[in-house]
Amino acid sequence: MTLDNFNSLYHQVKNSNLHGRFITNSHIKSSLDSLVKPAVSVLGYSVENRPIYSVKYGQGPIKILLWSQMHGNESTSTKALFDCFNLFENDHALATEILEQCTLVVIPILNPDGAERFTRVNANTVDLNRDAQELTQPESQILRQLYNQEQPDYCFNLHGQRTIFSAGETNKIATLSFLSPAQDPERHLTSNRKAAMAIIAEINSVLQEGIPEGVGRYDDGFNLNCVGDTFQNFGVPTLLYEAGHYPNDYEREEVRRLMFTAILKGIAVVARGVDVESYKAYFNIPENGKCFNDVIIRDVKRADEEALVDVAIQYKEVLIDRVLHFIPVVVSIATLEGQFGHREIDAQGGFIKDLDNSEITIGSEIDFVMLNNERISLKP
Repeated sequence: MTLDNFNSLYHQVKNSNLHGRFITNSHIKSSLDSLVKPAVSVLGYSVENRPIYSVKYGQGPIKILLWSQMHGNESTSTKALFDCFNLFENDHALATEILEQCTLVVIPILNPDGAERFTRVNANTVDLNRDAQELTQPESQILRQLYNQEQPDYCFNLHGQRTIFSAGETNKIATLSFLSPAQDPERHLTSNRKAAMAIIAEINSVLQEGIPEGVGRYDDGFNLNCVGDTFQNFGVPTLLYEAGHYPNDYEREEVRRLMFTAILKGIAVVARGVDVESYKAYFNIPENGKCFNDVIIRDVKRADEEALVDVAIQYKEVLIDRVLHFIPVVVSIATLEGQFGHREIDAQGGFIKDLDNSEITIGSEIDFVMLNNERISLKP
């Protein structure tokens, strides 16, 4: 299938109840209740006694375990999963093929307490993706128990990444990124790592049709405390998915569409049989750089400096009364060669001030700047 085919499917099955970045158990509950085909169950409860749901589709011999929102503020893949669920509810040929060959076991939100706060960590301020060995948290224990119970053939670890990432040290945004994690300190290319790489390579080939040079690859430094590294260490091909930024898409709805494609394509590759020997194409994906800021104001004049400088601004994501706000924060004032802004403003050698007519400083939280007597919003 081409990307156009996946896009057409997406627009047919998109879950209209889910939108934006703030996605919690209360947002997904009605969609869970409306599902007909899968077995929906409660695996257990979070630190604050919120249910952790599982959704099970298919009866095929190949078992895939997928989980999303291990980090509570990384919700794009959760939206995409519910779009996939809508496809599986129908009799589309792709859905039929997948569910005949595969059994899909899905945790839509592993960290519901973090989702409520829009935080990476859980209610005990623990990063669940660093708890794979000690298993100190109930959410970590639930995922491990499900893994032990299901004994999956493949694992899909679904995350979201910041807007800073580039595909290589370039001006290309890493709209999606992937990793076949290492399973030992030497980062050996084992058969299960190669299988994950081969799947990612096939996903990338489809994504390139819509985001050419817009896919990144994470560094594979080994950390057994990470869940992906642990499951890979168990000998199970494990894929890390990271939903990133797309131009003017801070709600991550375009990225959701691409993530829908990436998840479905990955599952379809497994259903049809993985050509492990095609793994080498994985290394054609550039490693992620950190070459972006949300906004860069170029060629700014400073009162105490002769040379012109650039001002980099990064959005701080803050949940206020259950609404997500993007707060512009000045993170750098320097000559920012090799850095790129998702939005760039040319000051043309002018002074920029805040609304109190004060100079901008690092750490300033500022919604507007004054440039040549013009008030300019820095919000997305």
